[in-house]
Amino acid sequence: MKKDNSTLPLKASLRRKLLQEIDNPIVMETHGGYGGIWSKCYYAIRDGVVMEKEPQKAEALAMQRPTWAVYECDCVNALRSGAGAHLPVNFVDFDPYGEPWSTIDAFFESKREFLPVLAIAVNDGLRQKLKMNGGWDVQALSEIVTRYGASSTYRRYLEICRELVEQKAGKRGYTLTRWAGYYCGHDDQMTHYAAVLRL
Repeated sequence: MKKDNSTLPLKASLRRKLLQEIDNPIVMETHGGYGGIWSKCYYAIRDGVVMEKEPQKAEALAMQRPTWAVYECDCVNALRSGAGAHLPVNFVDFDPYGEPWSTIDAFFESKREFLPVLAIAVNDGLRQKLKMNGGWDVQALSEIVTRYGASSTYRRYLEICRELVEQKAGKRGYTLTRWAGYYCGHDDQMTHYAAVLRL
């Protein structure tokens, strides 16, 4: 899937607004890249966790933020194993470019401290695949596609994202109290959304 980086200003704006909802944010980035979002949003935050699969990028992240925990890893497996659980994370940034649901599941299903207030921001690139009726191939959406049909899943994807966030966070006892989301990027193939969750 071709990466659409034209949405970076929107991603940064959504995250800066979400940070205002959290006192003393401790951030986890599941896909750090080269740290573009950090430099726009998280540079003043002393404590955090960042994960990145590519060694060159992970090395750059370690140089960029020496006070953060930096993991060179596959984030889904690392999250399931409890990576980053040494910090009371209250702000999670999911930015996988493709589908985010396996990463979101890994976080909420992991053994770690879940704080009374948790913010999540998501950069979701799955809508491009949904437009081509590829939803049937996404395991995390199998029940959704069966219920709504492939074309409706594409048209109603933002609504479905909210439903899934409420469902997955609800298993940890969270209630969704704030929500923002929109389509963006080339042909509206990207979906950005953010939520504040409370126990």
